[in-house]
Amino acid sequence: MNQNPEQIARDEIDQQLSECGWLVQGKGSINLAAGIGAAVREYQTSTSPADYVLFVDKKPVGIIEAKEKKRVSSSPLWRNRVLNMLPANSNTSTTIPFLSSTKAPVR
Repeated sequence: MNQNPEQIARDEIDQQLSECGWLVQGKGSINLAAGIGAAVREYQTSTSPADYVLFVDKKPVGIIEAKEKKRVSSSPLWRNRVLNMLPANSNTSTTIPFLSSTKAPVR
């Protein structure tokens, strides 16, 4: 199959999350009750879609932003932006406790 680098990275991340026990779901087929841990691709947050939002027991616990190696960032501005992302439908006032900016693979 002819895929661009983003699609290849997403396939690798999907596979790795699945291998770790996460139920990987697309934004159009979200079922947070399907299991304890769900990883939702392109989930709309209060600021913009996140590459992946991780849910445990239906609560958002993490955000993964997959970037090209040259764009992976740990700057305070990037961290603040991502830490303040909350799912758009969230009624919680807490921030997400886990975030990662990575280039696949993420083992």
